[in-house]
Amino acid sequence: MRIGLLGAGRIGSFHAEALISTPGVDEVVVGDADGARAAGLAARTGAPAAGSVDALFAAGVDAVVIATATAAHAGLITRAARAGLPAYCEKPIATDLAGTVRALKEVEAAGTLLQMGFQRRFDAGYRAAREAVRSGRLGRLHTIRALTSDPAPPPPGFLPLSGGLVRDCLVHDFDAVRWVTGREVTEVYATGANGGAAFFREAGDVDTAAALLTLDDGTLVTATATRYNGAGYDVRMELAGERDQLVVGLGARTPFGSAEPGGPAAPRSPWTGFLDRFDAAYRAELAAFVRAARGEAPNPCSGREALHALLVAEACELSRARRRPVRLDEFAESYAGGDGIPDGEGIPGGNGGAGGSAGGE
Repeated sequence: MRIGLLGAGRIGSFHAEALISTPGVDEVVVGDADGARAAGLAARTGAPAAGSVDALFAAGVDAVVIATATAAHAGLITRAARAGLPAYCEKPIATDLAGTVRALKEVEAAGTLLQMGFQRRFDAGYRAAREAVRSGRLGRLHTIRALTSDPAPPPPGFLPLSGGLVRDCLVHDFDAVRWVTGREVTEVYATGANGGAAFFREAGDVDTAAALLTLDDGTLVTATATRYNGAGYDVRMELAGERDQLVVGLGARTPFGSAEPGGPAAPRSPWTGFLDRFDAAYRAELAAFVRAARGEAPNPCSGREALHALLVAEACELSRARRRPVRLDEFAESYAGGDGIPDGEGIPGGNGGAGGSAGGE
């Protein structure tokens, strides 16, 4: 296959290197809105550069990987669908529900493949946790604690493009909770705080957030995120059940130490960021996309999964703004009444929730 890579920034550069070494990929063609940046990445990796986005679509590629700024995702997903090309896209499809639904309608009308980038589904720890939950090893789950902590804030200009801390970071935890447990979120209660740089407040965002989620079987989930975790990059999920409990992300590089005398000390080389922590998961995810695009395997994470995760994030943002719990069914119904999802269509079911078997299994 010839894969067109759209976006030559940090994540695009990683994907270029990963795709070049992926079985089934004969060539990676790089395109970017900034032709010079595309040429630079091509020179570093030895991949040919199409230059502009238009030139890449005209280059006769067999599939596209979208790793551009968030604002371009929906338009490129639509363009790929209309061109009949399988597409992989980093989350989110769009930073709002209306834009997400419009892009998904284009994909479904074209009948093309869209795989979303929720790489935690391909992480060994999350996959083991899913198996432990689904097999009954933990017994009835009663509590889940999920967290995503960045070591330092992003540049101020990133905030308006990302959709904010809840949509940008916690959306991964929302997707992981659904995928690991097979349950749906029924209610959320969220809040946020700003003790750091003023640019978070100026963007209407928060630098730290916490959400309490209730799942459809009564399991309680706490999900927290921050942009100020000086110890390092920390992503974990703790699952506690009647029989046993399990932790995802606890290892030699987890950035914390024990306060107990004689307890383990903080690691000398903690995780530094998401590309460091999830290197193997990203590579497995892209390999799964190539197999799906070749028709050798089912889509492991459809666009509808991104819609469900974003729906939870949007409900959390509404809860944070109004300082009250928000039920997901009420939120979806009010949204369907005139804010973007046509009446009668609602929020279609995904393949990672109560009845699904997502993740390439």
